[in-house]
Amino acid sequence: MNDDIAHPTAARPDLSQSTSLTENFSIQLSTTPRGARLARHLAAGQIDGWGWPYDTEGNRTAALLVAELATNAVQHGRVRGRDFRLRLTLYPENATLRIELTDPRIDRRPPTVDPVQPPPPEVESGRGLLLVEALATRWGTTCGDPYTKTVWCEVTLDKRPDALTPGATPTPPTRPQRLGGYRSRAGHG
Repeated sequence: MNDDIAHPTAARPDLSQSTSLTENFSIQLSTTPRGARLARHLAAGQIDGWGWPYDTEGNRTAALLVAELATNAVQHGRVRGRDFRLRLTLYPENATLRIELTDPRIDRRPPTVDPVQPPPPEVESGRGLLLVEALATRWGTTCGDPYTKTVWCEVTLDKRPDALTPGATPTPPTRPQRLGGYRSRAGHG
């Protein structure tokens, strides 16, 4: 639900004010299709490093959300010569991931209709925020300064696969290997 327009029905924790340890990742990328793809790949790799391997539902969902928000930043938030910023914040105590994409177009904010209305069937684009609304726990926009806007969403990741049950042995997280520009899960070259 878009928090810019949401009516509070129940008390929700403010994850930005959490006092427990958090994991953070932030990077500035070019506002190009390549920058959007790189945002998705870097996010999936970082989430894998935090304990949710590439093939888990949590990693795939988060990577899709990053891809949608990064594509929107490139298509609708682009200003020549200015980049966008990807920021991931993991709150391990409840396995919640906050995804933030900041771009320089404060005049182009996402629609504030709740729920987001789908485009007409004959239109080929415009469904990205529908996916964000369907997959994210919460989402919204903020303007932290007069020069940028941030579109954010929060998603609860599935139970960490490496969480041990009594008597279980740990398994190392899976890491893809680079093979001539392609990633391989096979583990051999």
